[in-house]
Amino acid sequence: MSEQGAAGPGLRELKKRRTFDAVSETAIAMFLEQGFDRVSVNDVAAAAEISKPTLFRYFASKEDLVLHRIADHSGEPARVVAARARGESPVDALHRHFRAGLDARDPVTGLNDVREILAFHDLVFSTPSLATRVHEFQARDEESLAEALLPAVADALTARLAAAQILAVQRVLARENWRRLSGGESADALHPVAVEAAERAFAQLRAGLTFH
Repeated sequence: MSEQGAAGPGLRELKKRRTFDAVSETAIAMFLEQGFDRVSVNDVAAAAEISKPTLFRYFASKEDLVLHRIADHSGEPARVVAARARGESPVDALHRHFRAGLDARDPVTGLNDVREILAFHDLVFSTPSLATRVHEFQARDEESLAEALLPAVADALTARLAAAQILAVQRVLARENWRRLSGGESADALHPVAVEAAERAFAQLRAGLTFH
């Protein structure tokens, strides 16, 4: 195979990725400015200077123009568990991963105060069709995590319960971080508070619930 032939598919994929990213960025900017329901797919296609059929070759639905950013993390909890070090418990692995995300200001943890990211989260959770799709992603993450937990727990029901509890903890922590940043706090100032909250939350997961 010639060097040009070998390089061809890589260049085509790069061009497709650039088009994908440009169309998505155009769409999200329009949704943030005008509202998700006020912008049509035709509007996005015209602004991106592509045809509507071309747009749908990249994105299966209007919601996918936004939610591919979240879909990129689909299955991440299960992958973290599967890749954990020998002797490390699933909860410890997920705790370590979440803590690393806080340190890196990963938007998935809610601890990112970049204005555009805060606006993106507000767009997603204030738009019913987008929020519904996020719940679908979460349900699939719960299923895949339960499967990843099965070798470490007694049975499938226990695995499903554990997966639901773990992911609920992560969602609550992330939403609390996002809520406080939306209220005007900075990510740097909130970081130690968020770390301490994560420590308590994962400790509660390990110990189980206790009531007085």
